[in-house]
Order: sequence, then C-alpha cells, then structure tokens
Amino acid sequence: METIRSNKMNRRTILKEAGLALAGSALFPFVSFAKSTVDISSNKANQQASVPGKRKLGTSLEVSSVGLGVQNMTRTYQTTIPTRKEMLNIIHTAFDNGVTFFDAAEAYGPHEVERILGEGVASFRDKIVIATKFGWNIDQETGRMVGGTNSRPEHIRKVVEGMLKRLRTDRIDLLYQHRVDQNVPIEDVAGEIKNLIHEGKVLHYGLSEPGLQTVRRAHSVHPITAIQNEYSLLWRGPENTMLPLCEELGIGFVCWSPLGVGFLTGAIDPFTRFAQGDIRGMESRFSPENLQKNLALVDLIKKWAEQKQATPAQISLAWLMAKKPWIVPIPGSTQMAHMLENTASCNIKFTAEELATFTQQLDSIEIVGERLPAGILRLSGLESPEKK
Repeated sequence: METIRSNKMNRRTILKEAGLALAGSALFPFVSFAKSTVDISSNKANQQASVPGKRKLGTSLEVSSVGLGVQNMTRTYQTTIPTRKEMLNIIHTAFDNGVTFFDAAEAYGPHEVERILGEGVASFRDKIVIATKFGWNIDQETGRMVGGTNSRPEHIRKVVEGMLKRLRTDRIDLLYQHRVDQNVPIEDVAGEIKNLIHEGKVLHYGLSEPGLQTVRRAHSVHPITAIQNEYSLLWRGPENTMLPLCEELGIGFVCWSPLGVGFLTGAIDPFTRFAQGDIRGMESRFSPENLQKNLALVDLIKKWAEQKQATPAQISLAWLMAKKPWIVPIPGSTQMAHMLENTASCNIKFTAEELATFTQQLDSIEIVGERLPAGILRLSGLESPEKK
C-alpha cells in the first residue's frame, strides 16, 4: 500500500503546484481525476471486494456500474508524463477489477486515445463495452482538428471506419454524437447511425450534451441508449430537465466529469491556483472568489466520507449511483491508485434516509460560477436544425 500513499502525495503536488496541462482543444469535456484525502489503505470500502455491479443503459446495454473514461491517457502533464505502458496496465487492471465500460472519443488525442484503448482491451474485447464519440471536424487522415462540428452522414460513416481500425474491433458498442451539429438535422444523423446499426458496425447510440427536443427527435428515428452529460455533486443541472426526460423515454444516463475535474476529491483548497492551459483556470466556478465559497461542498462531502469510512471521491460517485439505477459515472484516471479507488465506490451504499439527508444538505449549498468557459458552454444544450 505504500505505492498508493506515494501516489496520493504526488497528486496533491501536481494539482496544487502545477495544475493539469490541456492536451488539444479545450472544446472537449474533461473527465476528472480521483484524489484521496484519507488513507485509502485503511478504508473499509477498499478492504472489501471492489468489483462493480452491473447496470443497464436503455433497454439492453449492460455495463459495469462504474466505467473508466480514458480521455486523458494521451496527455502530458507539467510534472508527470503518462506512458503508454502505464495506461495499458490501468486498462487491464480495471477490467480485472470488474470494469466493463470504457469511454473514449475520436477527438481525444485526436485519435490516439482510441488506439490506446483498442490495444488495451484487445485480449478481452468481447467481454467489455466500448463507447466512443464523433462529431468534430477532424481530418480523418492526419487527425488534425479542422475546426467546428461535422455530423454529415457521409462524414459519420468515414469516422466510424477509422474508429473500427483504431479500436481493433468490428463494432462499436455505443456511439455518441459528441455535440449537436447546428448544420445537420438530427434526423439525418440518427438515420445514418441507424444504417450503421443495421450493418452491425454500431450496436447502440447516444448523444452528449444535447438539447431536449433534439433527444426526442433522435429517439423517434431510432431508440437512444444513453445520454452523456456532465453531472456531479458540483454540477446538478441535469436533474431539472434531462434526467426526467431520460426516465420518461427509458434512456440511460452516463456522467462525464463525475468528480468535478478533481474538485470533489479534496485536491483543491482555497490557495489553489491553476497553471496556464488548465481549463479550470478558465471556469468561473474556480475563480479565487468563487472557489472559497464552493469549498463548502467539499467540506460536506468530507464529513460524509468520514461517516461512511470512504474517500470524498467514493462518496461523490456513490451518490450518483444512488440517484437512479440507470445512471453510470465514468471517472477517468491516469494513476492506478485513483482508478482502484474509484472502482471501489460501488461498495458505498446510502440508505434512503441517508440519501435524503445528504441531498437536503446539498440543496442548502449554492455553487457559484459557470461550469465551463463561455465559448464551450455555448455548445451544450443546443437544438438541432429542423429537417426540411
């Protein structure tokens, strides 16, 4: 367990002194990292078996109750450089610990994260679910970001062919549109994905950060399996509209950034300042004046962590899973100890009374500031143009 303790210290140093460097465009949502603020080696949740249970997205897609986001596996930090060997080991170990749901996107890298994931899961491909995303205008030959979105049917088909090669597979289990394309009616997008499903190249599909009516329209063309939006104790926006819609239509919900880009793990304190290129430095919820106010949330999470003999990260993930049986968080990690900590969150259970009390306490805390920079936030909740 000494390795875990050492990693914890390194993580605090990284977050407080250096921050996370951006890799590629800031247009892509960040999957957060786990950070312990208690010794997980003596944590009851980590002493028990940490194999996640199963959950169902949509009508038939079964996944582990905790997934693994692999977005950051190509990133170079200012103080640490994840190696391919380390990332492959994390993927293998996640599977060995019951994780069967792995989330990527063509935009991560671009393309390189899919290659890492494809290599990492090759020996157990048929036992897991691969999710990935299309929708940005990326040159399929060079991987260069051209700019903007591109969900034209002919482009989707070309992207999927490239994905299959990079992921070393003959089908994509869950394919998302990464962001709504304001130039392509969602009926055309869903129609092309439906064709790919009939061909067996895609098994299920979903949308990320879409508008509500766009969800309804897409679902009428072919049933949506999952919506992937930001959702956490730090950002609870989906509770007002998207979660009720998913429940109405029988759609699963996948949470990106379930640990609030590290905030909910206790890695950030009032004195934290972010390095140039760290997206959190561009989010007003982490400005010096707002950070101090928002830390009241972390204080509450730490109290529950102590009560439940867990870590703040585990409490944050367990709360999400307790909300609905069709909600699945996909925390990301480039450190083994953090991945294992996240996976062990499945051992944390809330009674109905505890969940009600915790949620009531959460409701009394006001989070100030926006969750993303304005330019990126404008891409969330968009409605697709009407089909003429």
